[in-house]
Amino acid sequence: MENKNTLIAAYKNAKYQVTGHGKRDVSVLLDSISNQTGQEESDMYGSGHIIDSFQEKMADYLGKESAVFFPSGTMAQQIAMRIWCDEKGIRKVAYHPLCHLEIHEEDGLKELHHIEPVLLSDPNKIIKLDDVVNMKEDVSCLLLELPQREIGGQLPSFEELQATSDYCREKGIKLHLDGARLFEILPFYKKTAAEVCALFDSVYVSFYKGIGGVAGAVLAGPKDFTEKSKVWKRRHGGDLISLYPYIISADFYFDQRVKKMEEYYEGAKELAALYNACEGIRTLPITPVSNMFHVHIQEPKHEMERILADTYSESGVGLTGHLRENGENRCFFEVSLGDNYLEVPNNDLKKMFTLLNKKLKTRTLV
Repeated sequence: MENKNTLIAAYKNAKYQVTGHGKRDVSVLLDSISNQTGQEESDMYGSGHIIDSFQEKMADYLGKESAVFFPSGTMAQQIAMRIWCDEKGIRKVAYHPLCHLEIHEEDGLKELHHIEPVLLSDPNKIIKLDDVVNMKEDVSCLLLELPQREIGGQLPSFEELQATSDYCREKGIKLHLDGARLFEILPFYKKTAAEVCALFDSVYVSFYKGIGGVAGAVLAGPKDFTEKSKVWKRRHGGDLISLYPYIISADFYFDQRVKKMEEYYEGAKELAALYNACEGIRTLPITPVSNMFHVHIQEPKHEMERILADTYSESGVGLTGHLRENGENRCFFEVSLGDNYLEVPNNDLKKMFTLLNKKLKTRTLV
């Protein structure tokens, strides 16, 4: 615990932090409302200009007929699954074993909606067309997460994605996109959001991850689908009297950052190369396919926390404040790049990795 606290403190005290957009404090909201006049009426229970205009903007960007703003992606995706199951009359959906609905939502899909998940693929691999074709059970919907966060943000090729979409439509299986990080994968695919979303019947996107807003999500699809989602949103308690603090920040940071995704992506490839040049460190994937990836280290967690904290102090550059164990003598952490990385001087970054590699090599020789 002491090492962990030391690592967090060292990361926060470093002159430069490599990941994210900066501190998630009240300034995130204050900056987003600084250009507001205070005269615009707030949305009320899911209606009003402020929510309607943003929903229309996102529907257009995603290439869908309609979009609905939700306070959380957890709510939006469970509702999407429920609608597709009700439509087909089969209470089964397929997704990856490490899908957010399976490991982070306290079985909400099962307990609230009595929907049974069918888990596809090996946990360490992405879902491929063969996994879908060889599925033994009939399902209403297949959910694909792009990128697959828990295994380093891996992605299928666009051709594989197209083939999976074609197969699902042929077999009457609805295809839903967990696009929490959709904006971040567009540089890799070299496609617009609408081109990617065209392969899916419904789409969820987040506004606090790569975009860096306060909170909130959008669920998009055909008009009849989104109208049903509004009913379920009310049933879930998602129609707060006003959602405008979330909407304003989502809109503000979307406009600021969606155009920077190419820079974040190029930065991720550059940073991954620096990690992979270090003794006992490898990234997953070796070459990132978005602005996020995992860093795996052949060192015990408590030792690596000490090494990193010392290196931050000497270099003034912080890489992460959190490590997770991955076996007895290994650990890893997640990297997600944003505005912070663009502010780190290249010389300082290289100095940091030179120091880190030296410390790791010294340990190997002991």
